[in-house]
Amino acid sequence: MAAELVILGEYRPDFPPHAATRAAITHSCAALGLEISFTWVSTAHVDEPLLRRCRGLWVAPGSPYKDLERTLRAIRFAREHFIPCLGTCGGFQHMILEYARNVLGYRDARHAEYDPYGSNLFVTLLACSLAGREMELRFVADSLVASCYGATGAVERYYCNFGVAPDRVATIGSGALRIVGSDAEGEVRAVELPGHPFFVGTLYVPQARSTPGKPHPLVTKFLETVACPRD
Repeated sequence: MAAELVILGEYRPDFPPHAATRAAITHSCAALGLEISFTWVSTAHVDEPLLRRCRGLWVAPGSPYKDLERTLRAIRFAREHFIPCLGTCGGFQHMILEYARNVLGYRDARHAEYDPYGSNLFVTLLACSLAGREMELRFVADSLVASCYGATGAVERYYCNFGVAPDRVATIGSGALRIVGSDAEGEVRAVELPGHPFFVGTLYVPQARSTPGKPHPLVTKFLETVACPRD
């Protein structure tokens, strides 16, 4: 049976962001009156036939993933074939890496979690861990992300230790990928790709703040886009 939504990552039932991901989908589907089936797929097993069948891709928290290259190929496929794609926490980091390699042309772009001594790091260890913290965010007013929230600010929760390398922020911002969310220190916390039905990455974990009475608006918009018919 073809999956409506593929959640890409190494599923661990005892990992809070993974439990929150499942719950947030339930919350948003109930609010939308939709039934969207979803399947967790290990990065070691994702392949093009599966991606061609799916209606959406959620690159979940929980890196390092088993297969970095397959993960990047999946993100690239979703980006190039206009498949709705949401990357949260580790998913955000890998969206940055895929974009650096395949759009900006930095084929040697690296992620410090896999290669801490890499010569061209686009994702590096944060100066201060964000794991377990909640922080205020500001969004670009005309962005898709801001429109999902209906606001230019929010408080969100983090589980990460890695983010965009400070010396690569300008490089990432030089292409079509928009930096649309930042924290009080101006650090990159959300990106989106204009012209794509839904290609959004957040370093924070929006699903962690979803509740049955208040589904998370970003997850809800993502699933609404997944459910839309595609040519």
